[in-house]
Amino acid sequence: MLPSLKTCLAAAVVACTAVVQAATVTYDFDVGWVVANPDGAFERQTIGINGQWPIPAITANVGDRVVVNVKNNLQNQTTSLHFHGIYQNGTTNMDGATGVSQCPIPPGATFTYDFTVNQPGTYWYHSHEGGQYPDGLRGPLIIHDPDSPYKGKYDEEIVLTLSDWYHDQMPGLLNFFISYANPTGAEPVPNAALMNDTQNVTVSVEPGKTYMFRIVNMAAFAAQYLWFEEHTMRIVEVDGIYTEEADADMIYLTAAQRYSVLITTKNDTSKNYAFVGSMDQDLFDAVPDGLNPNVTGWLQYDQDAELPEPATVDEFDPFDDFTLVPTDGEELYDKVDYSAFFNDITYVRPKVPTIFTALSSGTSATNPEIYGSNTNAFILEKNQVVEIVLNNYDPGKHPFHLHGHAFQAVVRSAEEAGAYVYNETFPQVPMRRDTLMVRPNGNMVLRFRADNPGIWLFHCHIEWHVASGLIATMIEAPEELQKSLKVPQDHLDACARQEIATAGNAAGNTEDFTDLKGENKPPPPIPAGFTAKGIVALVFSVLAAFLGMAVISWYDFFHIAID
Repeated sequence: MLPSLKTCLAAAVVACTAVVQAATVTYDFDVGWVVANPDGAFERQTIGINGQWPIPAITANVGDRVVVNVKNNLQNQTTSLHFHGIYQNGTTNMDGATGVSQCPIPPGATFTYDFTVNQPGTYWYHSHEGGQYPDGLRGPLIIHDPDSPYKGKYDEEIVLTLSDWYHDQMPGLLNFFISYANPTGAEPVPNAALMNDTQNVTVSVEPGKTYMFRIVNMAAFAAQYLWFEEHTMRIVEVDGIYTEEADADMIYLTAAQRYSVLITTKNDTSKNYAFVGSMDQDLFDAVPDGLNPNVTGWLQYDQDAELPEPATVDEFDPFDDFTLVPTDGEELYDKVDYSAFFNDITYVRPKVPTIFTALSSGTSATNPEIYGSNTNAFILEKNQVVEIVLNNYDPGKHPFHLHGHAFQAVVRSAEEAGAYVYNETFPQVPMRRDTLMVRPNGNMVLRFRADNPGIWLFHCHIEWHVASGLIATMIEAPEELQKSLKVPQDHLDACARQEIATAGNAAGNTEDFTDLKGENKPPPPIPAGFTAKGIVALVFSVLAAFLGMAVISWYDFFHIAID
């Protein structure tokens, strides 16, 4: 029942109006195979929605309820949807991470995601099952804000997605990547870069207007540099966090990162201007002959004028996102409450999805051991402040993403800085986002408050590294979760169709939750003959401080390579 007009008085008007305007936004998604050729070089089977690809954007307003009804018509693959960057407050079972917050959706099954969005910004949604989303199951998710601090400062919004593209499907690529045939541990290199899931995009603009570009990198692997020739970007949002305006000539987006930027057009309409995305080739072990790392679009002032070739860039010098300042002024969390320790662990999916272990284990839910020897489980108490220090002993760049939260970026070192030495000056108001890159042989420090009971992954968002186990599990206030969360029947049905248990520890034991006999295990050690990168490509140390220091280490995902 809507509130009466009599209750909408004085200071209550704003809150009452918000209640009246909140809507239920429903999407019916039939997930199935279509044929696509986005780079014009190779036609292939691609995962579409409702017979179309690119897949549709999801849009809603702050406060809306979003309902997504999924039918899996892939026939030969399970699937899921993760709503990247959405905190899922109170609905951790709608997060979409298979083996964690749900069972995979089997072929022929239906499954409903139902959650309320109370956060504005630029997000995306994608499969979180079996390295699947690079085959096409990823699209933008935009949450509009009637109270945006930048309301009235731009004339139009434009969504611009970046991505990498492979001509081969992911199952075959993954089989090669994690096999004896790849002893160097080289990640497959994309065949092309895309904008809005195509190439040669034109954006019609009018003179003297300001446009907000919502930019999403939906890549599996490649970060991209992005610039607009002879136009300045004014950054106003990253990963759903409003920032004070910051001018940038070039930005760098890792896989999974988002930016919103304001661009004011010129008054002269006599020519058009290129904008360019360029894949970061430093990520590739070897650059294939003939690879074009760039994708070009144009701000089109005049449809009759030529679309000029982009100018050559002498060097890549992107804006440093660490310097951004959130408009809400949230200050640094200055007291760290949580510590944990584990070493040499490669994530292995448990037999029972972690959410069901948490819900079925009673008072044992706070024992990290019951979640498995290889899930990297951390038990967080509600409202604890958690500090994560990542020491990257690898010469590669790694974008880390935390589900259920945005974190404060407290420290990020330069390349080759080595391990964190605890002598940094922290920002008073640190930048926040949900995905942040640690630089080669460098370190970074992240903090967040555990104010969202649920099961949340923390992982590298290079899909090759996700599929091979560079993952930790944050289990936040599990006893509170037991009191508040009810799992819908269609979620349980998806598990039943695949004979996946919905109670018990990681091994499926419901009588003794400390008995992990029969749990899923990682493969044995890699044999002789592999290169150093093929054996241990990186060791990440995650350090949390509370009356001391604790260390969390990953030994490389190539431990999975012989499975």
